[in-house]
Amino acid sequence: MSVNRMAKLIAIIDDDEAMQDSLRDLMEAAGLVAQCFGSAEEFLESDLHTRAACLVLDIRMPKMSGLQLQARLKQEGCNVPIIFITAHGDARMRIRAMREGA
Repeated sequence: MSVNRMAKLIAIIDDDEAMQDSLRDLMEAAGLVAQCFGSAEEFLESDLHTRAACLVLDIRMPKMSGLQLQARLKQEGCNVPIIFITAHGDARMRIRAMREGA
């Protein structure tokens, strides 16, 4: 993959398949390359966690939450930009995510 193409690689991590499909279609319409993952664990098992230009990350997921994934990536020295999405957010959650670099 070329450097230019890798710079546009977006990882979508959400347990809702319909949301994955919608976000992938949106990214592709914008000329970006997107790959979807149904869980934080699935994303971590891939090599994309070291190559993605940006993450679109659901906060509430089974097992590892989006905030937990953010903390783990930060701990590993991965400073990839993160866009959080959720249907269940509140001000405290928003502040926590932003303090951690979202």
